[in-house]
Amino acid sequence: MKITFYLSLLLAGFHTVAHTQLPPSDHSGHDPNDPKHHIHHGGEAIACLKLVPSNADFAFQLFREVTQEAPNKNIFFSPVSISSAFAMLALGARSATQSQILEGLAFNITEIQEEEIHEGFQNLIHMLNHPEGGVQLNMGNAIFVTEKLKLLKKFSDDAKALYQLEAFTTDFNKPTEAEKQINDYIERKTHGKITNLVKDMDPQTVMLLASFVFFKGSWEKPFKPELTEEREFFVDAETTVKVPMMHQMGRFDFYFDEDLSCTVVRLHYNGSATAFLVLPGKGKMKRLEQTLDKETIQKWSDHLFQSSMNLYFPRFSISGSYEISNTLRKMGIVDVFTNQADLSGITGTSELKVSKVVHKACLDVDEKGTEAAAATAVEIMPVALPPTIEFSHPFLMLIFDRDTNSTLFIGKIVNPTITS
Repeated sequence: MKITFYLSLLLAGFHTVAHTQLPPSDHSGHDPNDPKHHIHHGGEAIACLKLVPSNADFAFQLFREVTQEAPNKNIFFSPVSISSAFAMLALGARSATQSQILEGLAFNITEIQEEEIHEGFQNLIHMLNHPEGGVQLNMGNAIFVTEKLKLLKKFSDDAKALYQLEAFTTDFNKPTEAEKQINDYIERKTHGKITNLVKDMDPQTVMLLASFVFFKGSWEKPFKPELTEEREFFVDAETTVKVPMMHQMGRFDFYFDEDLSCTVVRLHYNGSATAFLVLPGKGKMKRLEQTLDKETIQKWSDHLFQSSMNLYFPRFSISGSYEISNTLRKMGIVDVFTNQADLSGITGTSELKVSKVVHKACLDVDEKGTEAAAATAVEIMPVALPPTIEFSHPFLMLIFDRDTNSTLFIGKIVNPTITS
């Protein structure tokens, strides 16, 4: 019988921001796909950029699967947290188990070598942990192992070098103590945002892998709290809730996608963070969910233009907690959850399989973020009142990292008054 290998994926707290990237029409004037844009990272971005198409395909495929499983619920998760954890798991996987993991992460292993994938993730994690000013971003991995098992030196050395892995000895025979050790670690790494990630642990567990990402930042143009007012949010045809609606009048990056009947607004944060706020026309959310992909994001980015508007956007906090083993099975990652699993590159024994994959993410959006900028800018507004765009029914929020072209977070907000 296979020993249980409990794999837990953790995503960290996200406070008013997520780090960001988008394709060329970035307000800084840089083309993020231009390697010169990344000279300060010593050319690391070139390795990162090889991951971009596959990581984006994985992110949107996972989004489609999760939305099908929970069509009328808030969704918030970090694709890059999940993909980096499974890429690290592939380091210790062998034969079909390894190829299923890499192909499930949307890599074409005839076009990109395994070594290039790991090198790309190494550089991605390093760059995300050293963002440009204005944001706080931490990403990493930890493995908790019973004393009876020893990690193979090659796996331990490679995982530390490539994925910044920290390893800890844990007594899973004392599940309450084990849970506290793991949860305390994650809570500390996510600055208190993610708590109680692990609960009701199987005492047969011999190993647990945790992956986390934490982001904290502030809007480039903060909303004024005194302008926030309660307004109606239309959850569906029968349900209306009151939400604190932030308000700002100014010039914003804007695009209306006629094909998908959705309004796109891009907001910037201090540093290199950007959020795409996507408001589909009523009744159009399902089509948007089913067709959203990296080409759509690129089209939006290329067509954004500055437009004056009255923007209303809710202040809210949501979290998502998922057990995604079945979702990943649908995406082709099958053997690792069965007795056919070959994870012999981790400990030298083939008696390991993954029992559970837990992912938890949080999002807080408010007027300021963590800091208000000291500088003051005065915008000259036209005499005629600009159009009003109000996020008063379900919408998407996508957060990107410009330096690494990574989709850090994907959210679907159906009801901003429900926190989990």
